Amino acid sequence: MKVLKIYIHLLLFVLFIASPHVSWAEEAFSAGTILPTSPQEIEQTLSEMHQKYMALKDGEVYISGTEQVNPDWFGIAIATVDGRVHMVGNADTPFPIQSIAKPFVYGLALEDHGREIMLKKVGVNATGLPYDSIIASTVRAKQLQNPMVSAGAIATTSLIKGSTAKKKWARVRRVFSRYAGHTLPLNEQVYQAEMKQSAMSRALAELLSAYHLLYAKVDDTIALYLKGTSQSVTAKDLAIMGATLANWGANPLTQERAIKEKYVQNILSAMVTAGLYDDSGEWLFKVGLPGKSGVGGGIVAVVPGRFAVAVYSPPLDSSGNSVRGVHVVQDLSNRWDLHMFSPRREESR
Repeated sequence: MKVLKIYIHLLLFVLFIASPHVSWAEEAFSAGTILPTSPQEIEQTLSEMHQKYMALKDGEVYISGTEQVNPDWFGIAIATVDGRVHMVGNADTPFPIQSIAKPFVYGLALEDHGREIMLKKVGVNATGLPYDSIIASTVRAKQLQNPMVSAGAIATTSLIKGSTAKKKWARVRRVFSRYAGHTLPLNEQVYQAEMKQSAMSRALAELLSAYHLLYAKVDDTIALYLKGTSQSVTAKDLAIMGATLANWGANPLTQERAIKEKYVQNILSAMVTAGLYDDSGEWLFKVGLPGKSGVGGGIVAVVPGRFAVAVYSPPLDSSGNSVRGVHVVQDLSNRWDLHMFSPRREESR
């Protein structure tokens, strides 16, 4: 009897090996749990989106220094939690990450201090006002800030641990490299230009300091803050960084952990509250995903547990968000039923 059981187990094992089967990732993909359509249809959808919104010419380009920016640059990238990447257009064109650095710096500060201290020292209030608003900082000074807008991000940056400015910067760069899968270059030209035009950032830092909400020296904090925002990325990089958040902190291509899993929900929650500045409410209403934009022309949206989509298109609307980027992500959210509050009925896929 014992020999018979062993024979049956061996037979079942051989049948399993010999039979056609797919990996968990492939099953999930085909079932629609990662992306709601096939790889070929995704490529076709991205091409359609690129062609459709290339004709959109609204918006103004933000240039911090003397860098050359073409308003027709337009790239879209999607990265999934199982390591697939789909791209169209200028998805490999580098640009300054700008405010999209904020969620990743916030994650580092969360790991340095934990949720409760970050809530106490920075907060997660939604301002409903522009990202660099001095009024928002004045009104909210005694009520704390939000890490996704300038004042809150400056306070967050001042909490990054390190015995010297050099060591703090090394830690920030190392974390970003884990999210992207490679070291992001610092755009020195943009950094120097931003430093020359840093009066508003310094004013915010001084105001925070006056209310005892800045936790390091003003000059050191501003230098670290602007270095973080002056790193160069591509839409592909942003998609992978977003997919790392979608994958609960592990880079889906390298498998390297960028942040502890328990803090990802805090980053995504902050992105929902103020990721698109004073348009965050409308973004949540229409798109329904954690997102973050930057005046460099980038935008990233995260579908937790599934994938992230990133767009690069320099022309910005009046709130500082990529015009084409907002349209693309909203279109994809509607087409693929991605809104976090959607019932996601099977028939809608």
